[in-house]
Amino acid sequence: MKRVRLTVAYDGTAYRGWQVQPNGITIEEVLNKALSDLLKEPVCIIGASRTDSGVHANGNIAIFDTENRMPADKICFAVNQRLPEDIRVLNSEEVPLDWHPRKQNCVKTYEYKILNCRIDVPTRRLYAHFTYFPLDVEKMREAAQYLIGEHDFTSFCATKHQAEETVRTLYEIKIEKGSDDIITIRLRGNGFLYNMVRIIAGTLMKVGMGMCPPEEVKTILEARDRQAAGQTAPAKGLTLMGIEYENEPAKEITGENDHYSYVLDQSEMLKTGTSILKIRFCEEAELERLIRRMVHQGYRNGAEKVLVQVPEAVRIEEDKQYGLYRLTKSGNGIWDTIYIGKKS
Repeated sequence: MKRVRLTVAYDGTAYRGWQVQPNGITIEEVLNKALSDLLKEPVCIIGASRTDSGVHANGNIAIFDTENRMPADKICFAVNQRLPEDIRVLNSEEVPLDWHPRKQNCVKTYEYKILNCRIDVPTRRLYAHFTYFPLDVEKMREAAQYLIGEHDFTSFCATKHQAEETVRTLYEIKIEKGSDDIITIRLRGNGFLYNMVRIIAGTLMKVGMGMCPPEEVKTILEARDRQAAGQTAPAKGLTLMGIEYENEPAKEITGENDHYSYVLDQSEMLKTGTSILKIRFCEEAELERLIRRMVHQGYRNGAEKVLVQVPEAVRIEEDKQYGLYRLTKSGNGIWDTIYIGKKS
């Protein structure tokens, strides 16, 4: 048995998204069939990002397990002969059997393209959203700055999402307009909620049209209400550009906004097995979520023990369950974490 990782590019125009579903053909379905036919065994791939209907990708990641003896690096060439021309496997390689595309720290990059000119161009209609109203790119850039960093992106997430946690980190948002009248919104982050990029794009277009000032984006973010943000931009303008996986845990992870500030110190984790969540300040309403999220992140990153350090002003309830963990006081503002499983 071996596990194979695929890098997949596709034009999503003709498909009902990535994930197999009963109401139309999907990327996952086509790949499963082509790989099963090639390897002469049932194959069921697992993708890193479940892109929506009509969304494109230059570098989605997927894995599958196989007993077939074909070298992993040859599978991409062989399976491409069985795929339609709008789907291609760009690379295939063997990875450890415990490697999973949704359980690794990564940075995802998306681009949303807007054709901003007087008349639509037919050859661009499948890969960019057309709007004739002139967009103020400088105002869009100003608005985008309020979204950079770690925030609760509930306002920029579809109401029927299934995410347990709506906090995400955006490392970068770039907005450029080329000589071809294409405005490109490029976002890099540690993860994205359902429809998050398209709602951000719709909101930034609203700013660009002068329908709201750039600073209102901060108010929208703080509202944590989907109704506060702009419309969801059409899927055809969105492309998953690529996914970069972390080779080793970062020495520290930091997060800071108006509600809290922390450092997850992992500098000694490889030596001692211990990481420390150092909370600098935190509003009471955010404390449980912050501890739950970041303690779990520490263990997921490989720590054998995660400690929590808090200032005197931050009050922790010793008998309270913080997600999967309970905290016990060790002294000097340090709390130990005990795994107790899911809430009943």
